Amino acid sequence: MAQQKLHGYLYLAGFIASIPVANWMVGNVGTYCVPDGPCLVPVAPGLSAPSGVLMIGLALVLRDLVQRRLGKVWALAAIIIGALVSAFVAPSALVVASATAFLLSELADFAVYTPLQERRLITAVIASSVIGLVIDSMVFLYLAFGSLEYLAGQIVGKGWMVVLAIPFIWWIRNREEKLGIQPA
Repeated sequence: MAQQKLHGYLYLAGFIASIPVANWMVGNVGTYCVPDGPCLVPVAPGLSAPSGVLMIGLALVLRDLVQRRLGKVWALAAIIIGALVSAFVAPSALVVASATAFLLSELADFAVYTPLQERRLITAVIASSVIGLVIDSMVFLYLAFGSLEYLAGQIVGKGWMVVLAIPFIWWIRNREEKLGIQPA
């Protein structure tokens, strides 16, 4: 039980850290930085996205793991803390977009993940992440740049992070079953 809580707190720390890192990446990391716009990274042949997508895709999965280890109250607290952190660390031009997109996408993720996770963990993570990443992408791009120009790239980039996390989620589920660990 203590190890389960420790893992939960580590997921929480990773979740919260992913927010300022994503905001920093948007303005500083990429193969090309648009003047007065985001820094872009390739996410598929001929498709680019603002670089923060990589961390936000990971954040969606980490929020699910926070809930699995620490429970719904901690997950909701993490969403609120994440939105506040996002508002404080985002570049001033992106504060509203970042905080609003984060809050709405994580609440949608929570709403989809919660009823599914006890029966079908991997399905819950994939379904909730897809809903969250689409909402996050649409809201962020529209509020930040007044355009959905990078929507496909945002969705693909965040999707890659979810896909990369699935083997880890599978391992967690199998480990929990072997040890008889129940979700929080």
